[in-house]
Amino acid sequence: MTEHDYLLAWGLYAFAALGCLLVFFKLTGWMWRWLREPLRVVLAVLLLSPTIVDPAKDSFAPSIAISALDLAFKVGNNAWRAASDLAMYGLFAFVLYAVFVLVRWPLENRARARRQQAEAAAERRRVEDEQLEPAPMAADLNDRYRERTPAAPAPSFNGRVEPRI
Repeated sequence: MTEHDYLLAWGLYAFAALGCLLVFFKLTGWMWRWLREPLRVVLAVLLLSPTIVDPAKDSFAPSIAISALDLAFKVGNNAWRAASDLAMYGLFAFVLYAVFVLVRWPLENRARARRQQAEAAAERRRVEDEQLEPAPMAADLNDRYRERTPAAPAPSFNGRVEPRI
């Protein structure tokens, strides 16, 4: 196998592995987030972790493929090396995932608190507006001479103030 064939094979494998990851992301989209994300990490480790096949040639192959082929055909002793590489890459991936979760957690709590405060403030404003404005009478609602402009939607504050025309 020439260097060009080797790189071509890895390129095709990488394309197929990313396609499998995309399909798995779609399949696990309905799950609870704290189950979905670790499953995605496990599949990414299984598909994307390489192991060395021949130390003399410095050639690598996917760990899961080496493990499966060595166990299925009972040839070679690369299954243990591939399993140890899978375990090592899995450990690294889950440590990175734990750091990601620990960074994301306080940010989500702060955003949730801000959202609840904004909703509570909007509810207070709505209650105050209802108390200040008397309810329209039934005759006013059916008055055929009143101006029929649609009510402006309640503003959702997104940091931008636009003029009302």
